[in-house]
Amino acid sequence: MTLIKQSLAIAALAIGFSSGVDASDLTAIDQAKLAPMTNTLLDDITGKKRSLEDFKGKVVLVDFWASWCGPCRQSFPWMNKVQQDYQSQGLEVIAINLDEEPELAEAFLEQVPAQFTVLLDSEAQLPDAFGVMGMPSSYLIDREGRIRAEHIGFHANRVDAYESSIKALLAE
Repeated sequence: MTLIKQSLAIAALAIGFSSGVDASDLTAIDQAKLAPMTNTLLDDITGKKRSLEDFKGKVVLVDFWASWCGPCRQSFPWMNKVQQDYQSQGLEVIAINLDEEPELAEAFLEQVPAQFTVLLDSEAQLPDAFGVMGMPSSYLIDREGRIRAEHIGFHANRVDAYESSIKALLAE
């Protein structure tokens, strides 16, 4: 097991894949922290260099995932749906893969296709900046670059709350 997998597995067990912030309750603007929308360049799945800065001014759902993560496999169809449903209103779903070997991400995506941007962070440049504690970890960022909601894990019974938060930010 890689160091990233070990650390995330331990953190996930410690918090029981529960969320520190319920995605249905957006953090107030004046209490929201700025997202680390760095100029760190990552390869997308096609090999093009991208940065989170490329998505400034949009509502962004940043999702950290790995090929070995069961809940990640469940979250991709939902992320495809929200990307399709809300892209015209300014939503961008960005899935950041943390596998050390890009081939593992590619194999995952052959089985579970993504209809949104997938970035590869095989050197784990961004998880610490976001405070990733488990897989998947999602961060909902408003148009001003503030993290307004986050959740760890994927819970099918909470998708209405997740989507409600997205719609609220798109309406701001």
